[in-house]
Amino acid sequence: MAAEKSVTFNRDLHKLILANGQSRSGIDSNDFLVHSDDLQGMRPTDLKEALRRTLSGDEVVVHVTHDDNVDEEYSMPEPISFRFSEGQLAISVGHSSDQYDEDKMAAAEFSTLLAPYLKRRRASVTKVEMNPHYVNPLIWDIEICGSPRGRDMADLFKVGEGALALLQAFESGELTRETTLDLLRSGNAQVLIGQEEGPWLDVKSAHYDLQSPSGKISIAQAVARFANAEHGGIVVVGMRGKKVPGGEIINSICPVPVDGRTLRSYQTAIEQHLYPPPDYLDIEVVPVDGGGLVVLHIPPQPEEHKPFLVHGAILDGKIEGAFISIVRRRGESSIPITAPAVHTTLAAGRALLRRGELPRNPE
Repeated sequence: MAAEKSVTFNRDLHKLILANGQSRSGIDSNDFLVHSDDLQGMRPTDLKEALRRTLSGDEVVVHVTHDDNVDEEYSMPEPISFRFSEGQLAISVGHSSDQYDEDKMAAAEFSTLLAPYLKRRRASVTKVEMNPHYVNPLIWDIEICGSPRGRDMADLFKVGEGALALLQAFESGELTRETTLDLLRSGNAQVLIGQEEGPWLDVKSAHYDLQSPSGKISIAQAVARFANAEHGGIVVVGMRGKKVPGGEIINSICPVPVDGRTLRSYQTAIEQHLYPPPDYLDIEVVPVDGGGLVVLHIPPQPEEHKPFLVHGAILDGKIEGAFISIVRRRGESSIPITAPAVHTTLAAGRALLRRGELPRNPE
């Protein structure tokens, strides 16, 4: 039995009909407006079939709004839409910029910047064009094709949102952990110069000495700080920080030598000295002129896995191999997790094992 269509087109009404019975009118013959919530569960193949039936010109555009009431005349559409042309459905991202005035330069820059991000999301840039109807600021229409397999239209919309956020971060310098990681992967580490180190970003100008016990403990502690923190973080080896009033900023790129053993050396040191292993810890080398950057990405970790313990400690410059250390990131600094906090965690775990429930806090 065929699955019910998640969206269809009613030719008589000239409306898209959603699976829940709601309808979305066309702005004109080849433009429609839907709510972002409409995209949940909407299959790309169903939308392509619906739009194929509407086509009376070269393309059909489905605009998306977050406004509570969808009104074709007054609702504000998002800069991310879907275009159906020549049998293909693509994500269209409208990016405003005053930094480019040449089509070829923008196309190359945008495509290079977005490529690592999109590759991980099974998508790619297929077209970059300047919108002729806008001058100040310029509007660039960036077309992205993404694999529909295992996705609904909401997933594809999120791909467009991420691409737009990355483009905006590249030009404004307003970074998140996710956009910073994508900028590093795309070879745009220079965007980070002048940025502050903070709760989720730490840089180091030279390799950890992974031949010594102190170096192995140090890299394990660097990862543990972010694993024990709320939002995860990124450690970049190959960038230099500079102290300024109120904190520390990233001052320059200083590539470190890398070879076929670099990643394994970092992985081994962390495996030997950090427990439990952080979920989805990613260690990679980003090539830059003169060497590379070693990028360690620590996603936010489940609370039930914390605290992450480092086997070994450095006290007054001396290695204490029989000790464990527990650290986490706070702002630009690292702080130890206190004995009372560790005891509370252990006591709660024992109570859960013994009684099958956590103890209640006293009133």
